[in-house]
Amino acid sequence: MIENDFKKLAIGNDIIKGLTNLGFTEAKEVQKKVIPFMLSSKDIIVKSETGSGKTASFGIPLCEKVEVEENKIQGIVLTPTRELALQVKEEISNIGRVKKVRCAAIFGKQPMKEQINELKQRVHIVAGTPGRVIDHIERGTINLENAKYLIIDEGDKMLNMGFIDQIEKVINALPKNRSIMLFSATMPEAVEKLCVKYMNNPEKVTVTTKVVNRERIEEVYYNVEDKDKFKALKRVIYGEVPNRGIVFCNTKDTVKNVIKLMINEGLSAKELHGDMEQKERLKIMEDFKNGDFQFLVATDIAARGIHVDDITHVINYDVPGEKEAYVHRIGRTGRQGKSGNAITFVSNYETKFLRSIEEYIGYTITHGTYAEDSKLREGKKLLKEKSSNLKKSVKPKNINKDIVKIHLNGGKKKKIRPGDIAGALNSIEGITSEDVGIIEVQDGFSYVDILNKKGNTILNNYKELSIKGKKIKIQRAKN
Repeated sequence: MIENDFKKLAIGNDIIKGLTNLGFTEAKEVQKKVIPFMLSSKDIIVKSETGSGKTASFGIPLCEKVEVEENKIQGIVLTPTRELALQVKEEISNIGRVKKVRCAAIFGKQPMKEQINELKQRVHIVAGTPGRVIDHIERGTINLENAKYLIIDEGDKMLNMGFIDQIEKVINALPKNRSIMLFSATMPEAVEKLCVKYMNNPEKVTVTTKVVNRERIEEVYYNVEDKDKFKALKRVIYGEVPNRGIVFCNTKDTVKNVIKLMINEGLSAKELHGDMEQKERLKIMEDFKNGDFQFLVATDIAARGIHVDDITHVINYDVPGEKEAYVHRIGRTGRQGKSGNAITFVSNYETKFLRSIEEYIGYTITHGTYAEDSKLREGKKLLKEKSSNLKKSVKPKNINKDIVKIHLNGGKKKKIRPGDIAGALNSIEGITSEDVGIIEVQDGFSYVDILNKKGNTILNNYKELSIKGKKIKIQRAKN
């Protein structure tokens, strides 16, 4: 049982409740290896693939170590992309929700003012891209003098993207008695140099499995020249009739071309790439998770942080140039105990990349066989039925089922502070401070997590609260 697993790792009851709400059934290999070292504040070098459970392996002990009464940043997670920063924030927030751990995500192309306002509230952990974290350090809006834990996530990716100088600046802004945990799929020379320079006798952890959920994924490839790839895509889609799928392309231009062809074909699809505005990208991801469309066509960089449990098919329209990217892509399917399919289109030019991937993962990928033409017409009809019923079939996750988020139509403009909201809620009969979770005050409104199944009681009995002499309307938050 999960409680026994994590109690053996010296994890407290509040965090275990958060994990139970997330549906974690047992500690994964990387978590069993990493958590004890992090709890003892040792420097760690972790060689582990995306999809191995590594985010929780540092998120769980971070939440455990946080002193929630302290209004200071105690841990910082550096990520290569904004999508990964948001994913880390979401997972840490869910793990630490019962304990009332607050995590903020900061990254470029988001208004600085919004981030500064968020950082002025009680924030315990920050997940962010190196450049934006440095911006805040230089402005004085982030103070890391109490940040005893630094997580460098996807270290090889960040070094490839030229973040080495910024990472070093962040390290130099930390106190001397800090702990550094570096997670990387590979260990190139630049990563090793960083470890030697800044780490103190680091423990080394290796999670050997390349494709973590390989036994649940059927991997095949097809020899297809570039000009025929869309025909092959149609044959695969109509032949296999996916519930939901991701089509990965190597460039944003290919994404744009493929999405036009798919829409002209009448397929339910949307695109995700680096040319899009951040708000639009976040909206696309939310719509995809909610089942508003069937196929996501994306580049690797934009797809970082995609965690949708019921993806039945991943289709590599192009063979990725980086071996690790193949593992990352196909790890989007076969999740949560479900089976999945990974299909790769390989032109003559791309054959060398496929062989390199096979050498890296340690096995040969099978050559696929297309469905009979007679099945394609039937598949096309079935696909339309699945697409029209997709929204109904996607069940919302029952994460944090004992927690209700409440929206209040008052915030900073009405001079309302978190303590004012907590006081008003604590005055309700049957509600104690243990039932009031994270409070987030914005300019014109506020959000509050109500714990221990008390949220519905409040909403059923109150339409408004009296806060600082003002009548403030309350309702269930929409998100």
